Amino acid sequence: MSIGGARKALLLAGAAAIVLGTAACATRAPVIPRDPCRNIPTDTGSSSIPRDLGLTVSGPIRLPVRPGTTTYTSGFGERWGAQHQGDDLAGPVGIPILAALDGIVVAAGSSGEPPGVGFENWVIIDSNVDGTPVSTVYGHMFSDGIHVKPGQRVAAGDHIADIGNAGSSTGPHLHFEYWQGGRLQGGTAIDPVSVLPEIEQQGSAGTPVFIDVNQGSGVQLVSASRSTADCSGFGMAGGGELAFGIVPAEFEPWLRRAGGVCPEIDSPLLAAQLQQENNFRHGPNAPVSPSGALGPAQFMPGTWGTWGKDYDGDGKADPNSIGDAVMSQAHFMCALYQDVSGIPGDRVALTLAAYNAGPGAVQLHRGVPPYAETQNYVAKITAARATFINPNSRGRFVPNASGDSSQVVMAAREYLGTPYVWGGGGTSGPSGGGFDCSGLTSFAVHAASAGKVSLPRTSEQQWGVGVEIPIDQARPGDLVFGSWGPNGPGHVGIYAGNGQMVHAPTTGDVVKEAPIQSGMKARRVM
Repeated sequence: MSIGGARKALLLAGAAAIVLGTAACATRAPVIPRDPCRNIPTDTGSSSIPRDLGLTVSGPIRLPVRPGTTTYTSGFGERWGAQHQGDDLAGPVGIPILAALDGIVVAAGSSGEPPGVGFENWVIIDSNVDGTPVSTVYGHMFSDGIHVKPGQRVAAGDHIADIGNAGSSTGPHLHFEYWQGGRLQGGTAIDPVSVLPEIEQQGSAGTPVFIDVNQGSGVQLVSASRSTADCSGFGMAGGGELAFGIVPAEFEPWLRRAGGVCPEIDSPLLAAQLQQENNFRHGPNAPVSPSGALGPAQFMPGTWGTWGKDYDGDGKADPNSIGDAVMSQAHFMCALYQDVSGIPGDRVALTLAAYNAGPGAVQLHRGVPPYAETQNYVAKITAARATFINPNSRGRFVPNASGDSSQVVMAAREYLGTPYVWGGGGTSGPSGGGFDCSGLTSFAVHAASAGKVSLPRTSEQQWGVGVEIPIDQARPGDLVFGSWGPNGPGHVGIYAGNGQMVHAPTTGDVVKEAPIQSGMKARRVM
């Protein structure tokens, strides 16, 4: 947040004029932030829900629809070469969807997928089922058919949404999933019928069958009775957005909490901002900017006087404290988001500009100010945000905890048939309607590693990652490179086994599985 003297005055003046909206309010964080579900369930039956989670044991599970209003049309398991991770209940648009368990809404709205893809919209509810973390997932509703918000507590039977026909769907229906260990935490999807047999009894023969297409392919390598997922962020609105192990360990629990201060400012954005501000440096010896900005969030002293609070419970508001700085950063960013309302442009970009140059400067210029420092600040954080996103928090591929590189192939196969778009795609998925070859590999490796491995953008740069291996020793998930030129490989794909690769070939073609090309070389990046 380092700025020149004139812009420093604008920041202090603008901060004083901000009115914090109710969305940015939250209760005081505990003295020692704990990551819920760090303790893994044991075979002796000890609870995996820590006491500070605030989730009471749910009552009995119930149907996610009123009996007789829908028809069971498609079950759990292999379908069309992928894993269908839930059960489908078809019914007219507008039929009420009900919470199946008592719990906390941790996601409600866009599933992070483009229109017409995957769920498009979803609701996720985290619940305590006899001491075990469980998520129920509800998909395919239209955006105006969602009636709950993240952070809201619900009881089984509450009307949370309406049946829709959004995303990869051939007709209106509810796609319903049941995850032991947490959906956003990479838990284990089990057949909802196994806990709710009444699902199969819904509807009658002759009712039109509508099913969703291309819906998820997360592999289940852990026992359905005992999750090995890292459940950090379970039960927290916004807590599951951050990739696991992507930030210094001491920052992770605070960033997960900070991601729930308001829905518009998520933890990946805050993490990218901290990286840009002071590269996660903190404590009394952390660098101070030439303009006097302090701590990991680089607060100016005057701004800290307004926004700095004691969130770690040690009795003082310290800009060099991780908890105090990160939570104050989140509250300030949420307030700035409200303050830039009505100014043309992307509101997140405007919020970042206001944090750097001051809200007064954004208001004065009616947009991102024409300062090179501020424009560079916004661009770098916006680009870096994707590297901090937990792939589990998006509606498609769900990596498990095995670290198996074959998951790279599974992630790429989810997009078979997606158009080739030059320059398209990246760690967060397709862009511009598709992928180019290195955009596809960037996405698949990032998704399969749960956000821990981020490749450079081009095939030439990706050739410098990992170690080269003989092509005849390639295993599924390794990258294969071809179309060699003076600057290196002009093409890259993902080895799928048996001499095949998944790749985005060229303009006018689509993502496909095909034989590896002559002269290709292989590298292992995971």
